[in-house]
Amino acid sequence: MDSKNCCHGPGYPTPLDAMKNGPREKLLYTVTIQPNLEEAHGDYLSTVDVDPESPTYSQIIHRTFTNRTGNELHHSGWNACSSCYYVDKNAKRVPKRDKLVLPALNSDFIYVLDVASDPRKPEICKEIDGSVLKSHNVTAPHTTHCLADGNIMISIMGDAEGNATCDFILFDSEFNCLGTWIKGDKKPYCGYDFWYQPYFDVMVSSEWGAPKKFRRGWDDDDLKDLTQYGCRINFFKWSTHTLYQTIDLGLDGFTPLEVRFMHDPKRPEGFVGCCLNAKVFYFKKKPDSDEFTCKKVIDVPSKLVKFGDNKPQHIGGMVSDIILSLDDRYLYINLWRHGDLRQYDITDPENPKLTGQIFLGGAICKDLTDVQVLEDKELKDRPEPCVIKGRRLEGGPQMMQLSLDGKRLYVSSSLFSPWDKMMYPKMVEKGGHICLIDVDVENGGMKLNENFLVDFGKEPYGPTLPHEMRYPGGDCTSDIWLAN
Repeated sequence: MDSKNCCHGPGYPTPLDAMKNGPREKLLYTVTIQPNLEEAHGDYLSTVDVDPESPTYSQIIHRTFTNRTGNELHHSGWNACSSCYYVDKNAKRVPKRDKLVLPALNSDFIYVLDVASDPRKPEICKEIDGSVLKSHNVTAPHTTHCLADGNIMISIMGDAEGNATCDFILFDSEFNCLGTWIKGDKKPYCGYDFWYQPYFDVMVSSEWGAPKKFRRGWDDDDLKDLTQYGCRINFFKWSTHTLYQTIDLGLDGFTPLEVRFMHDPKRPEGFVGCCLNAKVFYFKKKPDSDEFTCKKVIDVPSKLVKFGDNKPQHIGGMVSDIILSLDDRYLYINLWRHGDLRQYDITDPENPKLTGQIFLGGAICKDLTDVQVLEDKELKDRPEPCVIKGRRLEGGPQMMQLSLDGKRLYVSSSLFSPWDKMMYPKMVEKGGHICLIDVDVENGGMKLNENFLVDFGKEPYGPTLPHEMRYPGGDCTSDIWLAN
């Protein structure tokens, strides 16, 4: 069958096809948070021009406002991705990747944006009221993934009262709610991110914590009561929607957030980044078994730091995002508190090799006069502050998005606005940023691009905070492939 003469879904047939033949990104859709909760325009989606041939390169060219306060937009996802790719000359309906889905962590609203009519100016085409989720006793929607059957699945983290729970809410292609996904009485304690691999009949999910706890920020009292936060990864039968294995990662794996299977759908293995204590675990399916094994493969030691007149405290790196290149060769992790971004060669996934490191701010920079680093097991000297185009970067490296060819890594600075306000108040005051890292895909290594900076400090309604990023044509963190 000649695929050129047949209908096919969006995306690419394989990860390597996307890497080799996908277009260079020209637009970067960025979830943007308004930290001033009294500002009526609220959170918005920023459209950033990332075409180096454009006169508006590295500038925000459009803002799609929610015009509602208290949303806390966080992650986004597509209505269709490469799991919907197929070749069929008799197809009655061909999926299109034309809607970007933006769940709101705090309001439980879900915003659906039309990105096809004018990709440079997305517009909200549907709003799903938070009462829809509450009617199914779920709240705090997080990760959105499209499914091969055309439905959209969103992970949730709380029940209607904000207590910790895990489930997934389903919508059809017209965004009618179909109810929750998990079947049976067994559920994980917490929810957060997820990734599926139908070839092995498996889905993995991670854990953050109770919405009523994390929504108010983070403080020392949280360390006294860890029961409201997660430390496990959970495996489900994809076909039956049932939980069959839970792996407890312990304190080393406290707050496991972003979880990724390898892009190759025939590799039943992946990584999870554990935030607070800055560890990365590798998980792999056992031979001749549905169960998985798991081991710690990256361990970033905490630093003993004294802030002002406060008592010294151990500061973990906070790995709040990880990303894999489409050829499954490189793993990138952020250290939001320590301030560095790292690249690892994972040709041998059980023994990642550090191949690149860049400091993009953080809490221990040399110019911070009220900070003393009393013990650092990795660095001899505190890192210099990062300055691009005369602007000192506040905050640390947070969400990442990698170009399809793996050569450009975009990095934003905001984690979650209540946590931003506690840990990086200057970033909230001055606004966040997006910077660009050039990647050596042949030998490994990274270099800061001095000519690219998106500054969110002078936005129309005050400084704002950029979080997660997407490309119109799909990207390294949203597309899931089915095995041929």
